[in-house]
Amino acid sequence: MASISDIGVGAAINILSAFAFFIVFALLRIQPVNDRVYFPKWYIKGLRGSPLSNGAMVGRIVNLDFRSYLKFLNWMVAALRMPEPELIDHAGLDSAVYLRIYLLGLKIFVPIACLAFTILVPVNWTNGTLEHSSLNYSDIDKLSISNIPVGSRRFWTHLVMAYVFTFWTCYVLRKEYENVALMRLHFLASENRRPDQFTVIVRNVPPDPDESVSELVEHFFLVNHPEHYLNHQIVYDANKLSKLVEEKKKMQNWLDFYQLKRSRNQSKRVTVKTGFLGLWGDKVDAIDYYSSKIESLSKEISLEMDKTMNDPKSIMPAAFVSFKSRWGAAVCAQTEQSRNPTIWLTEWAPEPRDVYWDNLAIPFVSLAIRRLIAGVAFFFLTFFFMIPIALVQSLANMESIEKTAPFLRPIIELKFVKSVIQGFLPGIALKIFLIVLPSILMLMSKFEGFISRSSLERRSATKYYIFLFVNVFLGSIITGTAFQQLNNFLHQSANDIPKTIGVSIPMKATFFITFIMVDGWAGIAAEILRLRPLIMYHLKNFFLVKTEKDREEAMDPGNLEFNTGEPRIQLYFLLGLVYAVVTPLLLPFIVIFFGLAYVVYRHQIINVYNQEYESAAAFWPDVHRRVIVALVVSQLLLMGLLSTKEAAQSTPLLIALPILTVWFHTFCKGRYEPAFVRYPLQEAMMKDTLERAREPNLNLKGLLQNAYVHPVFMHDEDEVETETDSEDWQKEPALVPTKRQSRRNTPLPSKLSGPSSSSRFEVDGGVS
Repeated sequence: MASISDIGVGAAINILSAFAFFIVFALLRIQPVNDRVYFPKWYIKGLRGSPLSNGAMVGRIVNLDFRSYLKFLNWMVAALRMPEPELIDHAGLDSAVYLRIYLLGLKIFVPIACLAFTILVPVNWTNGTLEHSSLNYSDIDKLSISNIPVGSRRFWTHLVMAYVFTFWTCYVLRKEYENVALMRLHFLASENRRPDQFTVIVRNVPPDPDESVSELVEHFFLVNHPEHYLNHQIVYDANKLSKLVEEKKKMQNWLDFYQLKRSRNQSKRVTVKTGFLGLWGDKVDAIDYYSSKIESLSKEISLEMDKTMNDPKSIMPAAFVSFKSRWGAAVCAQTEQSRNPTIWLTEWAPEPRDVYWDNLAIPFVSLAIRRLIAGVAFFFLTFFFMIPIALVQSLANMESIEKTAPFLRPIIELKFVKSVIQGFLPGIALKIFLIVLPSILMLMSKFEGFISRSSLERRSATKYYIFLFVNVFLGSIITGTAFQQLNNFLHQSANDIPKTIGVSIPMKATFFITFIMVDGWAGIAAEILRLRPLIMYHLKNFFLVKTEKDREEAMDPGNLEFNTGEPRIQLYFLLGLVYAVVTPLLLPFIVIFFGLAYVVYRHQIINVYNQEYESAAAFWPDVHRRVIVALVVSQLLLMGLLSTKEAAQSTPLLIALPILTVWFHTFCKGRYEPAFVRYPLQEAMMKDTLERAREPNLNLKGLLQNAYVHPVFMHDEDEVETETDSEDWQKEPALVPTKRQSRRNTPLPSKLSGPSSSSRFEVDGGVS
């Protein structure tokens, strides 16, 4: 078993690694040549000029101000200096609230750690239970609940602390939920006008033999929302067209590359092989080859665009419908449109940047089947991944390695090597296994058919969290227990096995401490270094950049990547809450992670990341829910552990904790979650009234006309119908034109068909 000295070596390695990353980052960030790598957000906003344009040649590349090298940690102070309201204006509410997840961790675990070290650690340490047992243990385990003798009255201390930790966590969660809900409503009320505030997406439009989808949508909303409907944009299956446009962009990049190469050496002819990946085939002039490719693709794109716009099979039974007011959009998005609840399904439209256009082409009726298939696939992925996790866990046990490879015994018995293996390798090996996982989970989420990037990331985050919970947390405990205690299982009675498992659960704290140091400390420090974007920027800058615009496009600001970042944060919440009562020694490592991550990500959000969309913190209910899950899991595991300790009097009192926690979650869900899934009509009317008072001649049609046109159509303005009359939308709605022969779904007569005795209502003067 790993000792405190082994953990100390691992901690030293990770602290030195993190410090080395910070030193390298501090030196790289102040070099003028790297300015666009470490401050891209300011360039995107147009608030920062390139330092390469001034000064001597050496000064453009290397920072010659030696005083700046003495202040290499000033970036931490600068990251904390910007107040939150200014941060919201600068980076958006999503980014500001994402940072509050780290603050939530600090608010929860700093007081818990202080209480645990003041009360629980002395209670655990002053026993000799493990010293007189046959179990494998370490000095760390002496600080855990495993060191309390069976049936001891000291378990009342752990019971009381479990209640205190639960109540404190719930209090902090409720306050944070309330604050974020208020921040969201204030943000929605104060932010600038956006198309998604006035737009809903309608799906599963029923087919009609007499009208096209566009005519049907216009007719339906003019009839059912006559005073609020403004316009609509039908949805095309433009996936093939998108692929052609992307292919053309790639060809254009290669053409730019070879043109730049020729401009540097006019006397040399640039050539390329036409075979696979340019490895074989005929050697031809590169510029002529890619020019012909682009010309051919342009013709193909033009033909495909005409086909997409005019082929009825390319028109999906869905549309983006815009309204004259936020109130009208809110009513439509939050009410049922038809007596048949399976058609005319409406919901808030994502903001245009947030739309994932590829999935709009998926038929709505196939979504349930797709999600069932993805669910089954995810189940098998989750549980078959237990095999490599088990192999990783064996690295944490010296005996397992010696049995597998006895010839390595002389090497691994060296104190330093042994400390590195147990304090560093298990965490880094597990992290390598998890690198490819987010891409697989995102593909599954895309297959399920979600239509916005934010919902894709939230769905993928849910999968990732479940995966981490099953494989990293439960898998590490179960497989770790089996490896460490196999000898004990074989040499004891069946009645003693549950006790051994119960005692062994806190013994996995050693592995999780190393994982926190590798994934948390060193991983966060590596994040700020941005090694990959740094290398890619300089490669692009050297080979492809010709103009200042090219240099801007070579920047890779990145984004928060909620689908991977938030589940990893939640894993630390889970570990902290589970081990707060069981092994308090883990808590300082959790606190350091949250503090370090808060500073690093605040710096990245201010200077680097450029969010692709804004969801107004729609993800917070997921954050709250997962912390609640972690809290309930910690309570259930503590109940199981105490049941092996013959704490018959104290264990039943723990049953109330999960019940109270679930009740608390139900209360918060009913009180605060509606602010994240619905837009209050009162807020919508207030915003509309103020806007009409300030801008009585506002032309909303100009804002909304092309907001939800597929991006592949936007480069050709002739393909997109535009209207400039700002007064038409304010007029009373006219009678609804229709080509229908049937009147079953037409409560009002139309211009084309005129009044009819089969109409349900008459327009002029009652029933004849």
